Amino acid sequence: MRIFNTLGRSLQDFEPRNAGEVSMYVCGATVQSRPHVGHGRYAVVFDVVRRYFEWLGYDVTYVRNITDVDDKIINAANEMGVTIEEVVAMADSAFKTAYDSLRVAAPDIEPRATEHIPEMIEMIEALIERDHAYAAGGDVYFSVRSFPEYGKLSGRNVDDLRSGERIEPGEHKRDPLDFAVWKGAKPGEPQWDSPWGPGRPGWHIECSAMAHKYLGVGFDIHGGGHDLVFPHHENEITQAEAAGHVPFARYWMHNGLLNLSGEKMSKSTGHVIDLVDGIEKYTPGAVRLFYLRTHYRKPVEFSEEALVDARASLDRIWAFRRRVAGPVEDMPLDAAIQAFRGAMESDLDNAGALAVLFDVIREGNRRLDADEDAGPWVAAYDEITGVLGLDEPTADLDEISDDVAAFAADMGLEGFAGEEAISALIDLRARAREARDWATADRIRDGLATAGIILEDTADGVRWHRG
Repeated sequence: MRIFNTLGRSLQDFEPRNAGEVSMYVCGATVQSRPHVGHGRYAVVFDVVRRYFEWLGYDVTYVRNITDVDDKIINAANEMGVTIEEVVAMADSAFKTAYDSLRVAAPDIEPRATEHIPEMIEMIEALIERDHAYAAGGDVYFSVRSFPEYGKLSGRNVDDLRSGERIEPGEHKRDPLDFAVWKGAKPGEPQWDSPWGPGRPGWHIECSAMAHKYLGVGFDIHGGGHDLVFPHHENEITQAEAAGHVPFARYWMHNGLLNLSGEKMSKSTGHVIDLVDGIEKYTPGAVRLFYLRTHYRKPVEFSEEALVDARASLDRIWAFRRRVAGPVEDMPLDAAIQAFRGAMESDLDNAGALAVLFDVIREGNRRLDADEDAGPWVAAYDEITGVLGLDEPTADLDEISDDVAAFAADMGLEGFAGEEAISALIDLRARAREARDWATADRIRDGLATAGIILEDTADGVRWHRG
């Protein structure tokens, strides 16, 4: 397998630190507000990376942090007139709702910054002891020029960075390029005791400390959005390695950004589309497919047309599998699986893997139409969609049972619930169609769709599935 490593900016052979194991740390959300659709992309990208390694048989340890103390969170709380804890709880709940809908598996470990202050203080102390950081005015700053390798991840030159930098009023750093690893306490802000006085950690130090705690020295993959390469990830690797944890991470993967009207989505500018709203409008599977249609390192443009097309493509993907009931016992077609692996092992090319899936569906449909054996193609479909997270969810009616029952009652079918209600409504629709009562037939179809049940008219009768 070859992975494009931002550290070195080249395709490199992937060799895990420990045989049979993969350790991953992905920068998670700063929970100052609800997620936008750009957040969904990184979550899906690294969910597929994780799924693929697990499919290969690796024992994967996946860590994704939560930043729950930060200038942005403090500012959001002040603007809304609520507590920091309320902002964090609201945003964290929205992120979890969105990720669950997108079928992004929960990380094995999900550390919060506020729960790891001692580890951050310990790393800062090591930096001071090694003359890479200094205390000044209640703050602690990392001395960028003390670390000759600064810039090795992003490819930036320290002398070039200095141009235009300045020291803000109230800062006590020695060089404009130095950055805070500890911020002295200010009125109304959260604070913890430290050897340098009460305060809170800088943003970058949290991931350096938490990744090292849970994954140790030289873990395999550090991931995140391309916008994190500089300064966040550059500062992360600098702090960790300056503190003696060398190498920090061996492979750095960064997904391309999601743009809206040619501009990067950003909470700070308000140029966003809410992720939860997008999922509700276009369906979770369509949003996930939209992310996967473009190679993970490339930018992607969000548009109404792209999401509508993704929904139509998802319907075609699932329609193939519905033609064959239940699991199949055939072995997956070897040529398809090898083509799938070829795409994924060429820098985890999710878009190439998706192209293989459509080839499998095309040939599988041809064989089913010709009444030929399509078992190996169906088995290959199951393997590939499982890794990509595009397999159709099972028809769990629990969360929508009340809506279906209420709609059945509105149509005069009192006392029906669950699958019995759906069957009764399908029978009622069939009688309406026979009577050429198209208005009633359409009302039943649309009402079920609103409740979350999609009807599909086929040569073998009406089929239904969760929307």
